[in-house]
Amino acid sequence: MQIFKEQIACSLAPLIDWEPERVVAALELPPDAKLGDLAFPCFQLAPKLRKAPPVIAADLAERWEKPAVVDQVQVVGGYLNFFLNPAVLAQQVLEAVQRAGDTYGNSQQGAGKTIVVDFSSPNIAKPFGVGHMPTTVLGNAISHLYQALGYEVVRINHLGDWGTQFGAMMVAYLKWGENDPLTEDPIGKLYRLYVKFHREEEATPALRDEARAWFNRLESGDEEATRLWRLFYDVSLKNFKRTYRRLGIEFDHYTGESFYIDKIDEAIGRIKAAGVTEVSDGALVVPLGDDLPPCLLQKSDGATLYATRDLAALFYREQTFRPERIIYVVAMDQALHFQQLKLVLKKMGLPLADALEHVAFGLVKLPEGKMSTRRGQMVLLDDVLQEATSRVQEIIAEKNPALPNKEQVAEQVGVGAVIFHNLKNSRMRDIIFDWNEVLNFEGETGPYLQYTHARCVSVLHKSGKQEFDLPQDLAGLSAEAAQQVLKRLSQFPETIDKAAQAYEPSTMSRYLLDLAQDFNRFYNTCRIIGEAASVEASRLALVNAVAVVLRRGLYLLGLTAPEQM
Repeated sequence: MQIFKEQIACSLAPLIDWEPERVVAALELPPDAKLGDLAFPCFQLAPKLRKAPPVIAADLAERWEKPAVVDQVQVVGGYLNFFLNPAVLAQQVLEAVQRAGDTYGNSQQGAGKTIVVDFSSPNIAKPFGVGHMPTTVLGNAISHLYQALGYEVVRINHLGDWGTQFGAMMVAYLKWGENDPLTEDPIGKLYRLYVKFHREEEATPALRDEARAWFNRLESGDEEATRLWRLFYDVSLKNFKRTYRRLGIEFDHYTGESFYIDKIDEAIGRIKAAGVTEVSDGALVVPLGDDLPPCLLQKSDGATLYATRDLAALFYREQTFRPERIIYVVAMDQALHFQQLKLVLKKMGLPLADALEHVAFGLVKLPEGKMSTRRGQMVLLDDVLQEATSRVQEIIAEKNPALPNKEQVAEQVGVGAVIFHNLKNSRMRDIIFDWNEVLNFEGETGPYLQYTHARCVSVLHKSGKQEFDLPQDLAGLSAEAAQQVLKRLSQFPETIDKAAQAYEPSTMSRYLLDLAQDFNRFYNTCRIIGEAASVEASRLALVNAVAVVLRRGLYLLGLTAPEQM
Protein backbone atom coordinates (compact mmCIF):
# COMPACT_ATOMS: atom_id res chain seq x y z
CA MET A 1 0.00 0.00 0.00
CA GLN A 2 3.04 2.24 0.43
CA ILE A 3 3.34 3.00 -3.30
CA PHE A 4 -0.26 4.21 -3.39
CA LYS A 5 0.19 6.29 -0.25
CA GLU A 6 3.15 8.02 -1.88
CA GLN A 7 1.21 8.82 -5.06
CA ILE A 8 -1.70 10.26 -3.09
CA ALA A 9 0.66 12.20 -0.83
CA CYS A 10 2.49 13.85 -3.73
CA SER A 11 -0.75 15.30 -5.05
CA LEU A 12 -2.24 16.20 -1.66
CA ALA A 13 0.83 17.69 0.07
CA PRO A 14 0.93 21.03 -1.85
CA LEU A 15 -2.69 21.76 -0.92
CA ILE A 16 -2.03 21.55 2.82
CA ASP A 17 1.58 22.79 2.87
CA TRP A 18 2.93 19.50 4.21
CA GLU A 19 5.89 17.42 3.17
CA PRO A 20 4.78 14.29 1.27
CA GLU A 21 6.41 12.07 3.93
CA ARG A 22 4.15 13.60 6.58
CA VAL A 23 1.07 12.89 4.47
CA VAL A 24 2.17 9.30 3.97
CA ALA A 25 2.53 8.87 7.73
CA ALA A 26 -0.95 10.30 8.31
CA LEU A 27 -2.78 8.12 5.79
CA GLU A 28 -4.78 5.33 7.43
CA LEU A 29 -6.39 2.05 6.47
CA PRO A 30 -10.15 2.48 7.07
CA PRO A 31 -11.73 -0.03 9.46
CA ASP A 32 -14.37 -0.91 6.85
CA ALA A 33 -13.78 -1.49 3.12
CA LYS A 34 -16.96 0.49 2.44
CA LEU A 35 -15.04 3.57 3.62
CA GLY A 36 -12.39 3.17 0.92
CA ASP A 37 -8.87 1.81 0.70
CA LEU A 38 -7.04 4.72 2.34
CA ALA A 39 -8.17 7.66 4.43
CA PHE A 40 -6.69 11.05 5.34
CA PRO A 41 -7.86 12.55 8.67
CA CYS A 42 -8.23 16.32 8.46
CA PHE A 43 -8.33 16.92 12.22
CA GLN A 44 -4.64 17.89 12.38
CA LEU A 45 -5.33 20.73 9.95
CA ALA A 46 -8.15 22.28 11.98
CA PRO A 47 -6.08 24.43 14.44
CA LYS A 48 -4.08 26.07 11.65
CA LEU A 49 -6.95 26.57 9.18
CA ARG A 50 -9.49 27.45 11.89
CA LYS A 51 -12.13 25.34 10.21
CA ALA A 52 -14.05 22.23 11.19
CA PRO A 53 -12.49 18.98 9.86
CA PRO A 54 -15.55 18.12 7.68
CA VAL A 55 -15.34 21.56 6.03
CA ILE A 56 -11.61 21.08 5.41
CA ALA A 57 -12.22 17.63 3.93
CA ALA A 58 -14.94 18.93 1.58
CA ASP A 59 -12.74 21.84 0.44
CA LEU A 60 -9.78 19.53 -0.27
CA ALA A 61 -11.95 17.07 -2.19
CA GLU A 62 -13.13 19.90 -4.43
CA ARG A 63 -9.67 21.35 -5.13
CA TRP A 64 -7.71 18.10 -5.31
CA GLU A 65 -6.62 16.70 -8.65
CA LYS A 66 -6.70 12.98 -8.13
CA PRO A 67 -3.85 10.85 -9.54
CA ALA A 68 -4.53 7.90 -11.84
CA VAL A 69 -4.30 5.43 -8.97
CA VAL A 70 -7.43 6.92 -7.32
CA ASP A 71 -10.82 6.03 -8.75
CA GLN A 72 -12.88 8.28 -6.50
CA VAL A 73 -12.68 10.26 -3.27
CA GLN A 74 -15.45 10.65 -0.71
CA VAL A 75 -15.85 12.94 2.26
CA VAL A 76 -17.06 11.21 5.42
CA GLY A 77 -17.01 13.44 8.47
CA GLY A 78 -13.50 14.81 8.86
CA TYR A 79 -11.97 12.20 6.55
CA LEU A 80 -11.02 12.08 2.90
CA ASN A 81 -11.64 8.49 1.83
CA PHE A 82 -9.80 7.27 -1.26
CA PHE A 83 -10.96 4.38 -3.45
CA LEU A 84 -8.20 2.95 -5.63
CA ASN A 85 -8.58 2.41 -9.35
CA PRO A 86 -8.94 -1.40 -9.78
CA ALA A 87 -6.99 -1.57 -13.05
CA VAL A 88 -4.13 0.63 -11.80
CA LEU A 89 -4.04 -1.29 -8.53
CA ALA A 90 -3.68 -4.59 -10.39
CA GLN A 91 -1.10 -3.24 -12.81
CA GLN A 92 1.17 -1.65 -10.23
CA VAL A 93 1.02 -4.43 -7.63
CA LEU A 94 1.59 -7.32 -10.01
CA GLU A 95 4.33 -5.50 -11.91
CA ALA A 96 6.07 -4.74 -8.62
CA VAL A 97 5.97 -8.39 -7.53
CA GLN A 98 7.09 -9.66 -10.95
CA ARG A 99 9.91 -7.15 -11.14
CA ALA A 100 11.27 -7.92 -7.65
CA GLY A 101 10.48 -11.64 -7.40
CA ASP A 102 11.76 -13.06 -4.12
CA THR A 103 13.12 -9.64 -3.13
CA TYR A 104 9.64 -8.08 -3.19
CA GLY A 105 9.12 -6.10 0.00
CA ASN A 106 12.84 -5.60 0.62
CA SER A 107 14.27 -2.15 1.24
CA GLN A 108 17.66 -0.54 1.70
CA GLN A 109 16.85 1.53 4.78
CA GLY A 110 19.48 -0.41 6.74
CA ALA A 111 22.19 -0.38 4.07
CA GLY A 112 25.64 0.05 5.59
CA LYS A 113 24.37 -0.63 9.11
CA THR A 114 24.92 -3.67 11.32
CA ILE A 115 22.60 -5.25 13.86
CA VAL A 116 23.71 -7.92 16.33
CA VAL A 117 21.04 -10.43 17.37
CA ASP A 118 21.76 -12.56 20.45
CA PHE A 119 19.34 -15.48 20.65
CA SER A 120 18.72 -19.12 21.53
CA SER A 121 21.59 -19.50 24.04
CA PRO A 122 20.98 -23.00 25.43
CA ASN A 123 23.00 -24.30 28.35
CA ILE A 124 25.84 -26.72 27.72
CA ALA A 125 25.28 -30.25 29.08
CA LYS A 126 21.52 -29.70 29.26
CA PRO A 127 18.86 -30.75 26.75
CA PHE A 128 17.37 -28.41 24.19
CA GLY A 129 13.85 -28.13 25.56
CA VAL A 130 10.75 -26.50 24.08
CA GLY A 131 11.39 -23.64 26.52
CA HIS A 132 14.24 -22.60 24.21
CA MET A 133 11.96 -22.57 21.19
CA PRO A 134 10.61 -18.99 21.51
CA THR A 135 14.01 -17.29 21.72
CA THR A 136 15.34 -19.49 18.92
CA VAL A 137 12.59 -18.94 16.36
CA LEU A 138 11.95 -15.31 17.38
CA GLY A 139 15.62 -14.46 16.99
CA ASN A 140 15.81 -16.19 13.63
CA ALA A 141 12.69 -14.41 12.32
CA ILE A 142 13.89 -11.02 13.57
CA SER A 143 17.24 -11.64 11.84
CA HIS A 144 15.47 -12.42 8.55
CA LEU A 145 13.23 -9.35 8.85
CA TYR A 146 16.16 -6.98 9.38
CA GLN A 147 18.08 -8.54 6.53
CA ALA A 148 15.07 -7.78 4.33
CA LEU A 149 15.43 -4.13 5.39
CA GLY A 150 19.01 -4.09 4.13
CA TYR A 151 20.88 -4.48 7.43
CA GLU A 152 23.90 -6.68 7.89
CA VAL A 153 22.82 -9.03 10.66
CA VAL A 154 25.28 -10.81 12.96
CA ARG A 155 23.68 -13.84 14.65
CA ILE A 156 25.27 -14.79 17.96
CA ASN A 157 24.50 -17.82 20.10
CA HIS A 158 25.59 -16.85 23.61
CA LEU A 159 25.91 -20.38 24.99
CA GLY A 160 25.50 -20.96 28.71
CA ASP A 161 28.91 -22.58 29.06
CA TRP A 162 30.23 -21.17 32.35
CA GLY A 163 29.19 -21.10 35.98
CA THR A 164 28.95 -23.24 39.09
CA GLN A 165 26.56 -25.69 37.38
CA PHE A 166 29.59 -27.10 35.58
CA GLY A 167 31.12 -27.98 38.90
CA ALA A 168 27.91 -29.89 39.66
CA MET A 169 28.12 -31.68 36.30
CA MET A 170 31.72 -32.68 36.93
CA VAL A 171 30.91 -34.10 40.34
CA ALA A 172 27.91 -36.01 38.98
CA TYR A 173 29.85 -37.37 35.99
CA LEU A 174 32.80 -38.54 38.08
CA LYS A 175 30.59 -40.18 40.73
CA TRP A 176 27.91 -41.83 38.61
CA GLY A 177 28.63 -41.55 34.89
CA GLU A 178 32.30 -41.81 34.02
CA ASN A 179 32.04 -45.50 33.10
CA ASP A 180 29.21 -44.75 30.65
CA PRO A 181 30.87 -43.08 27.63
CA LEU A 182 29.06 -40.15 26.03
CA THR A 183 28.73 -41.76 22.63
CA GLU A 184 24.99 -42.45 22.44
CA ASP A 185 22.42 -39.94 23.72
CA PRO A 186 25.13 -37.84 25.44
CA ILE A 187 22.82 -34.97 26.36
CA GLY A 188 20.24 -37.35 27.80
CA LYS A 189 22.91 -38.95 29.98
CA LEU A 190 24.28 -35.61 31.16
CA TYR A 191 20.78 -34.36 31.86
CA ARG A 192 19.93 -37.38 33.99
CA LEU A 193 23.18 -36.91 35.90
CA TYR A 194 22.35 -33.23 36.47
CA VAL A 195 18.90 -34.08 37.82
CA LYS A 196 20.39 -36.81 40.04
CA PHE A 197 22.95 -34.39 41.46
CA HIS A 198 20.28 -31.95 42.59
CA ARG A 199 18.21 -34.73 44.13
CA GLU A 200 21.21 -36.08 45.99
CA GLU A 201 22.43 -32.70 47.21
CA GLU A 202 19.21 -32.23 49.18
CA ALA A 203 20.26 -35.15 51.35
CA THR A 204 24.01 -34.52 51.06
CA PRO A 205 24.72 -30.75 51.18
CA ALA A 206 28.47 -31.45 51.00
CA LEU A 207 27.99 -32.11 47.28
CA ARG A 208 27.54 -28.37 46.80
CA ASP A 209 30.98 -27.72 48.25
CA GLU A 210 32.45 -30.33 45.92
CA ALA A 211 30.74 -28.63 42.95
CA ARG A 212 32.13 -25.21 43.94
CA ALA A 213 35.59 -26.70 44.33
CA TRP A 214 35.48 -28.23 40.85
CA PHE A 215 34.30 -24.97 39.30
CA ASN A 216 37.11 -23.14 41.08
CA ARG A 217 39.52 -25.63 39.52
CA LEU A 218 37.99 -24.87 36.11
CA GLU A 219 38.39 -21.11 36.65
CA SER A 220 42.01 -21.69 37.66
CA GLY A 221 42.76 -23.59 34.45
CA ASP A 222 43.07 -27.04 36.05
CA GLU A 223 43.81 -29.62 33.36
CA GLU A 224 41.28 -32.27 34.47
CA ALA A 225 38.48 -29.77 35.03
CA THR A 226 39.16 -28.23 31.62
CA ARG A 227 39.11 -31.70 29.99
CA LEU A 228 35.71 -32.47 31.47
CA TRP A 229 34.34 -29.05 30.52
CA ARG A 230 35.57 -29.48 26.93
CA LEU A 231 33.97 -32.94 26.76
CA PHE A 232 30.59 -31.57 27.87
CA TYR A 233 30.94 -28.58 25.53
CA ASP A 234 31.82 -30.60 22.42
CA VAL A 235 29.06 -33.21 22.72
CA SER A 236 26.49 -30.51 23.55
CA LEU A 237 27.38 -28.25 20.64
CA LYS A 238 27.29 -31.17 18.23
CA ASN A 239 23.80 -32.02 19.45
CA PHE A 240 22.62 -28.39 19.31
CA LYS A 241 23.87 -27.93 15.75
CA ARG A 242 21.91 -30.98 14.63
CA THR A 243 18.73 -29.42 16.05
CA TYR A 244 19.51 -26.05 14.44
CA ARG A 245 19.98 -27.73 11.06
CA ARG A 246 16.57 -29.30 11.47
CA LEU A 247 15.09 -25.88 12.21
CA GLY A 248 16.95 -24.30 9.27
CA ILE A 249 18.80 -21.89 11.58
CA GLU A 250 22.42 -20.79 11.26
CA PHE A 251 24.62 -18.69 13.53
CA ASP A 252 27.61 -16.55 12.67
CA HIS A 253 29.19 -17.05 16.10
CA TYR A 254 28.89 -19.54 18.97
CA THR A 255 30.53 -17.35 21.59
CA GLY A 256 29.26 -18.23 25.03
CA GLU A 257 30.06 -16.89 28.47
CA SER A 258 33.46 -18.61 28.54
CA PHE A 259 34.61 -16.56 25.54
CA TYR A 260 34.56 -13.40 27.64
CA ILE A 261 36.37 -14.66 30.75
CA ASP A 262 39.71 -13.19 29.67
CA LYS A 263 37.98 -9.90 28.83
CA ILE A 264 36.38 -9.35 32.23
CA ASP A 265 39.31 -7.57 33.90
CA GLU A 266 39.44 -5.04 31.07
CA ALA A 267 35.67 -4.53 31.30
CA ILE A 268 35.79 -3.98 35.07
CA GLY A 269 38.68 -1.56 34.60
CA ARG A 270 36.68 0.42 32.06
CA ILE A 271 33.67 0.63 34.38
CA LYS A 272 35.86 1.69 37.32
CA ALA A 273 37.55 4.35 35.18
CA ALA A 274 34.14 5.84 34.45
CA GLY A 275 33.77 6.54 38.17
CA VAL A 276 30.42 4.76 38.62
CA THR A 277 31.44 1.93 40.98
CA GLU A 278 31.65 1.65 44.74
CA VAL A 279 32.58 -1.08 47.23
CA SER A 280 29.76 -2.46 49.34
CA ASP A 281 30.57 -5.12 51.99
CA GLY A 282 33.69 -5.98 50.03
CA ALA A 283 31.80 -6.39 46.73
CA LEU A 284 32.19 -4.14 43.68
CA VAL A 285 28.84 -2.69 42.60
CA VAL A 286 27.34 0.01 40.43
CA PRO A 287 24.59 1.80 42.43
CA LEU A 288 21.54 2.42 40.27
CA GLY A 289 19.41 4.67 42.46
CA ASP A 290 16.34 3.93 44.52
CA ASP A 291 14.30 2.24 41.80
CA LEU A 292 16.71 -0.59 40.94
CA PRO A 293 19.00 -2.78 43.02
CA PRO A 294 22.73 -2.18 42.42
CA CYS A 295 24.46 -4.07 39.63
CA LEU A 296 26.87 -6.51 41.30
CA LEU A 297 30.08 -6.80 39.27
CA GLN A 298 32.38 -8.70 41.60
CA LYS A 299 31.80 -10.55 44.85
CA SER A 300 33.98 -10.00 47.91
CA ASP A 301 35.95 -13.14 46.99
CA GLY A 302 36.71 -11.76 43.53
CA ALA A 303 34.19 -13.96 41.68
CA THR A 304 32.38 -12.34 38.77
CA LEU A 305 28.76 -12.70 37.82
CA TYR A 306 26.47 -13.03 34.83
CA ALA A 307 26.13 -9.23 34.58
CA THR A 308 29.91 -8.81 34.49
CA ARG A 309 30.22 -11.26 31.62
CA ASP A 310 27.35 -9.58 29.76
CA LEU A 311 29.00 -6.17 30.08
CA ALA A 312 32.27 -7.62 28.80
CA ALA A 313 30.32 -9.11 25.88
CA LEU A 314 28.68 -5.75 25.14
CA PHE A 315 32.02 -3.95 25.03
CA TYR A 316 33.48 -6.65 22.77
CA ARG A 317 30.52 -6.55 20.38
CA GLU A 318 30.65 -2.77 20.23
CA GLN A 319 34.33 -2.80 19.31
CA THR A 320 34.13 -5.76 16.92
CA PHE A 321 30.94 -5.12 14.95
CA ARG A 322 30.17 -1.38 15.44
CA PRO A 323 26.46 -2.19 15.49
CA GLU A 324 23.58 0.23 15.37
CA ARG A 325 21.69 -2.08 17.71
CA ILE A 326 22.44 -5.10 19.87
CA ILE A 327 19.24 -7.08 20.26
CA TYR A 328 18.87 -9.62 23.06
CA VAL A 329 16.00 -12.06 22.50
CA VAL A 330 15.60 -13.19 26.10
CA ALA A 331 12.55 -14.08 28.23
CA MET A 332 10.80 -11.29 30.10
CA ASP A 333 11.81 -12.73 33.48
CA GLN A 334 15.26 -11.27 32.71
CA ALA A 335 13.89 -7.74 32.31
CA LEU A 336 15.55 -6.48 35.51
CA HIS A 337 18.94 -7.75 34.36
CA PHE A 338 18.76 -5.79 31.11
CA GLN A 339 17.44 -2.69 32.84
CA GLN A 340 20.52 -2.82 35.06
CA LEU A 341 22.90 -3.28 32.13
CA LYS A 342 21.32 -0.40 30.24
CA LEU A 343 21.52 1.92 33.25
CA VAL A 344 25.17 1.00 33.93
CA LEU A 345 26.02 1.96 30.34
CA LYS A 346 23.99 5.17 30.65
CA LYS A 347 25.76 6.13 33.88
CA MET A 348 29.07 5.58 32.04
CA GLY A 349 27.88 8.04 29.39
CA LEU A 350 28.08 5.46 26.59
CA PRO A 351 25.89 5.63 23.43
CA LEU A 352 25.94 1.85 23.70
CA ALA A 353 23.09 2.23 26.23
CA ASP A 354 20.75 3.32 23.44
CA ALA A 355 21.91 0.50 21.18
CA LEU A 356 20.97 -2.22 23.68
CA GLU A 357 17.49 -3.65 23.05
CA HIS A 358 15.90 -6.36 25.19
CA VAL A 359 13.28 -8.17 23.11
CA ALA A 360 11.29 -9.95 25.77
CA PHE A 361 8.85 -12.80 25.39
CA GLY A 362 6.58 -14.91 27.56
CA LEU A 363 7.50 -18.23 29.10
CA VAL A 364 6.74 -21.71 27.85
CA LYS A 365 4.92 -23.57 30.60
CA LEU A 366 3.56 -27.02 31.16
CA PRO A 367 -0.11 -27.19 32.22
CA GLU A 368 1.12 -27.92 35.76
CA GLY A 369 3.54 -24.99 35.84
CA LYS A 370 6.97 -23.74 34.82
CA MET A 371 9.49 -26.16 33.39
CA SER A 372 12.57 -27.00 35.43
CA THR A 373 15.74 -28.76 34.35
CA ARG A 374 16.68 -29.39 37.98
CA ARG A 375 13.46 -31.29 38.68
CA GLY A 376 13.50 -33.07 35.37
CA GLN A 377 10.32 -31.35 34.16
CA MET A 378 11.22 -30.94 30.51
CA VAL A 379 9.72 -31.52 27.10
CA LEU A 380 12.54 -32.07 24.63
CA LEU A 381 12.40 -30.09 21.41
CA ASP A 382 13.73 -32.99 19.34
CA ASP A 383 10.85 -35.15 20.64
CA VAL A 384 8.32 -32.50 19.60
CA LEU A 385 9.83 -32.10 16.14
CA GLN A 386 9.90 -35.86 15.63
CA GLU A 387 6.32 -36.30 16.80
CA ALA A 388 5.14 -33.50 14.51
CA THR A 389 6.94 -35.03 11.54
CA SER A 390 5.52 -38.48 12.30
CA ARG A 391 1.97 -37.13 12.43
CA VAL A 392 2.43 -35.46 9.04
CA GLN A 393 3.76 -38.72 7.62
CA GLU A 394 0.58 -40.45 8.76
CA ILE A 395 -1.59 -37.77 7.13
CA ILE A 396 0.35 -38.04 3.86
CA ALA A 397 0.09 -41.84 3.89
CA GLU A 398 -3.67 -41.52 4.25
CA LYS A 399 -4.44 -38.63 1.90
CA ASN A 400 -1.63 -38.48 -0.66
CA PRO A 401 0.44 -41.70 -0.61
CA ALA A 402 1.85 -41.05 -4.10
CA LEU A 403 3.38 -37.72 -3.05
CA PRO A 404 7.02 -37.42 -4.20
CA ASN A 405 9.63 -36.71 -1.51
CA LYS A 406 7.20 -37.68 1.25
CA GLU A 407 9.83 -37.70 3.98
CA GLN A 408 11.14 -34.26 3.04
CA VAL A 409 7.64 -32.75 2.88
CA ALA A 410 6.71 -34.32 6.23
CA GLU A 411 9.80 -32.78 7.81
CA GLN A 412 9.08 -29.34 6.30
CA VAL A 413 5.45 -29.37 7.38
CA GLY A 414 6.00 -30.91 10.82
CA VAL A 415 8.86 -28.59 11.77
CA GLY A 416 6.97 -25.66 10.22
CA ALA A 417 3.95 -26.39 12.41
CA VAL A 418 6.06 -26.19 15.57
CA ILE A 419 7.82 -22.97 14.47
CA PHE A 420 4.60 -21.22 13.49
CA HIS A 421 2.92 -22.21 16.74
CA ASN A 422 5.56 -20.11 18.51
CA LEU A 423 5.24 -17.15 16.15
CA LYS A 424 1.55 -16.74 15.45
CA ASN A 425 0.72 -14.80 18.63
CA SER A 426 2.26 -11.79 20.33
CA ARG A 427 5.67 -12.68 21.75
CA MET A 428 4.65 -11.37 25.19
CA ARG A 429 2.03 -14.07 25.67
CA ASP A 430 2.97 -17.09 27.72
CA ILE A 431 2.74 -20.37 25.84
CA ILE A 432 1.12 -23.30 27.64
CA PHE A 433 2.67 -26.33 26.02
CA ASP A 434 -0.15 -28.56 24.84
CA TRP A 435 0.65 -31.39 22.43
CA ASN A 436 -2.75 -31.18 20.75
CA GLU A 437 -2.44 -27.46 20.06
CA VAL A 438 1.19 -27.58 18.94
CA LEU A 439 0.49 -30.40 16.52
CA ASN A 440 -2.89 -29.20 15.28
CA PHE A 441 -2.62 -28.79 11.51
CA GLU A 442 -6.06 -27.27 10.98
CA GLY A 443 -7.15 -23.67 11.25
CA GLU A 444 -4.66 -20.83 11.56
CA THR A 445 -1.48 -22.87 11.35
CA GLY A 446 1.80 -23.11 9.49
CA PRO A 447 0.60 -26.16 7.49
CA TYR A 448 -2.42 -24.12 6.33
CA LEU A 449 -0.07 -21.49 4.88
CA GLN A 450 2.18 -24.13 3.33
CA TYR A 451 -0.83 -25.86 1.80
CA THR A 452 -2.05 -22.58 0.30
CA HIS A 453 1.36 -22.05 -1.28
CA ALA A 454 1.27 -25.61 -2.68
CA ARG A 455 -2.20 -24.89 -4.08
CA CYS A 456 -0.84 -21.81 -5.89
CA VAL A 457 2.02 -23.83 -7.38
CA SER A 458 -0.40 -26.58 -8.46
CA VAL A 459 -2.56 -24.07 -10.35
CA LEU A 460 0.50 -22.63 -12.09
CA HIS A 461 1.71 -26.10 -13.09
CA LYS A 462 -1.72 -27.06 -14.44
CA SER A 463 -1.67 -24.01 -16.70
CA GLY A 464 1.31 -25.46 -18.56
CA LYS A 465 2.94 -22.02 -18.71
CA GLN A 466 6.38 -20.94 -17.57
CA GLU A 467 5.89 -17.17 -17.71
CA PHE A 468 3.01 -15.23 -16.14
CA ASP A 469 3.20 -11.80 -17.75
CA LEU A 470 0.36 -9.36 -17.40
CA PRO A 471 -2.00 -8.84 -20.35
CA GLN A 472 -3.10 -5.33 -21.26
CA ASP A 473 -6.69 -6.17 -20.36
CA LEU A 474 -6.97 -6.69 -16.58
CA ALA A 475 -10.73 -7.01 -16.40
CA GLY A 476 -10.22 -10.51 -15.02
CA LEU A 477 -9.06 -8.93 -11.78
CA SER A 478 -11.97 -6.55 -11.25
CA ALA A 479 -13.91 -8.95 -9.01
CA GLU A 480 -14.01 -7.99 -5.34
CA ALA A 481 -12.20 -11.17 -4.28
CA ALA A 482 -9.30 -10.48 -6.67
CA GLN A 483 -9.11 -6.84 -5.61
CA GLN A 484 -8.87 -7.84 -1.95
CA VAL A 485 -5.92 -10.13 -2.74
CA LEU A 486 -4.20 -7.32 -4.64
CA LYS A 487 -4.65 -4.89 -1.76
CA ARG A 488 -3.26 -7.47 0.64
CA LEU A 489 -0.22 -8.05 -1.60
CA SER A 490 0.45 -4.32 -1.67
CA GLN A 491 0.74 -4.33 2.15
CA PHE A 492 3.62 -6.82 2.25
CA PRO A 493 6.52 -4.30 2.25
CA GLU A 494 4.92 -2.32 5.07
CA THR A 495 4.30 -5.52 7.01
CA ILE A 496 7.99 -6.42 6.86
CA ASP A 497 8.92 -2.99 8.18
CA LYS A 498 6.26 -3.02 10.91
CA ALA A 499 7.18 -6.53 12.09
CA ALA A 500 10.89 -5.66 12.19
CA GLN A 501 10.55 -2.33 14.01
CA ALA A 502 8.33 -3.87 16.69
CA TYR A 503 10.41 -7.08 16.92
CA GLU A 504 7.09 -8.81 16.41
CA PRO A 505 7.09 -11.67 13.86
CA SER A 506 3.45 -12.36 14.76
CA THR A 507 2.61 -9.30 12.63
CA MET A 508 3.93 -11.22 9.62
CA SER A 509 2.15 -14.40 10.77
CA ARG A 510 -1.17 -12.58 10.92
CA TYR A 511 -0.57 -10.99 7.52
CA LEU A 512 0.15 -14.35 5.87
CA LEU A 513 -2.96 -15.91 7.39
CA ASP A 514 -5.05 -13.02 6.03
CA LEU A 515 -3.42 -13.33 2.61
CA ALA A 516 -4.05 -17.09 2.51
CA GLN A 517 -7.70 -16.59 3.47
CA ASP A 518 -8.12 -13.87 0.83
CA PHE A 519 -6.51 -16.06 -1.82
CA ASN A 520 -8.60 -19.12 -0.99
CA ARG A 521 -11.74 -16.99 -1.23
CA PHE A 522 -10.59 -15.81 -4.69
CA TYR A 523 -9.71 -19.40 -5.68
CA ASN A 524 -13.18 -20.63 -4.71
CA THR A 525 -15.12 -17.81 -6.42
CA CYS A 526 -13.11 -17.01 -9.56
CA ARG A 527 -12.33 -19.61 -12.22
CA ILE A 528 -8.69 -19.38 -13.25
CA ILE A 529 -7.81 -21.91 -15.95
CA GLY A 530 -10.09 -22.24 -18.98
CA GLU A 531 -11.32 -18.65 -19.07
CA ALA A 532 -10.75 -16.19 -21.94
CA ALA A 533 -7.04 -15.71 -22.66
CA SER A 534 -6.71 -12.26 -21.02
CA VAL A 535 -8.75 -13.31 -17.99
CA GLU A 536 -6.72 -16.49 -17.50
CA ALA A 537 -3.42 -14.64 -17.95
CA SER A 538 -4.27 -11.93 -15.43
CA ARG A 539 -5.50 -14.43 -12.85
CA LEU A 540 -2.45 -16.64 -13.28
CA ALA A 541 -0.29 -13.57 -12.72
CA LEU A 542 -2.18 -12.99 -9.48
CA VAL A 543 -1.73 -16.61 -8.39
CA ASN A 544 1.99 -16.37 -9.14
CA ALA A 545 2.28 -13.17 -7.08
CA VAL A 546 0.54 -14.84 -4.12
CA ALA A 547 2.93 -17.81 -4.37
CA VAL A 548 5.92 -15.44 -4.34
CA VAL A 549 4.71 -13.51 -1.28
CA LEU A 550 3.66 -16.61 0.66
CA ARG A 551 7.03 -18.24 -0.02
CA ARG A 552 8.85 -15.06 0.95
CA GLY A 553 6.77 -14.51 4.09
CA LEU A 554 7.21 -18.11 5.23
CA TYR A 555 10.97 -17.78 4.76
CA LEU A 556 11.03 -14.63 6.90
CA LEU A 557 9.38 -16.61 9.69
CA GLY A 558 11.79 -19.52 9.25
CA LEU A 559 9.43 -21.93 7.44
CA THR A 560 9.92 -23.61 4.08
CA ALA A 561 7.26 -23.62 1.36
CA PRO A 562 6.72 -27.09 -0.17
CA GLU A 563 5.50 -27.10 -3.75
CA GLN A 564 3.44 -30.25 -3.21
CA MET A 565 1.50 -31.50 -0.19
